[in-house]
Amino acid sequence: MSEKAIKKSVEKMGYGYARRLPVAFGEAVELAREALKKEGFGVLCEIDIKEKMQEKLGVDFRDYVILGACNPPIAWHALKEEIGLGLLLPCNVVVYEEDGQSVVAAIDAVKMLSVVGNPKLDESAAMVNEKLQRAIDSL
Repeated sequence: MSEKAIKKSVEKMGYGYARRLPVAFGEAVELAREALKKEGFGVLCEIDIKEKMQEKLGVDFRDYVILGACNPPIAWHALKEEIGLGLLLPCNVVVYEEDGQSVVAAIDAVKMLSVVGNPKLDESAAMVNEKLQRAIDSL
C-alpha cells in the first residue's frame, strides 16, 4: 500500500472515527493537537497510558496517549441542557502506535451522548462529531 493510500486510510469502529498515519508517534500527537485546535478544541488533559501501565502495573505497553479534548462553546451549551453531562466529558481522542505507524481516533459523540436520552443534545453531539471528524480528516 502506498504512503498516500495509508495516510488516507480511515478505520471504522462502532464508537469512534480513526485514521492511520505513516508518521512517528510523537509527530502524530502533535499533529492531532494542532488539528483539534483548528477546530476550536483545547486539550484539557493528557494521559500517557504507556507510562501509567509501567508505573502502576510494571508492564510494557505500546505508545498510547489519551487527549481529553473540549470545545468550550459546545460544552457550555450542552451543560446548560444536561447538567450531569460532565460525566461524559471531555471528548477523548487517542493516539497510539501500531505496526510502525500511528493511529489517531476520536470518540463518536452522537453515540456517546445517546446514552443520556436527551434529544436537546443531538445538535451539540452532531457539531462535535463534525468538528472531530474534520480534525481527523485533516491529518
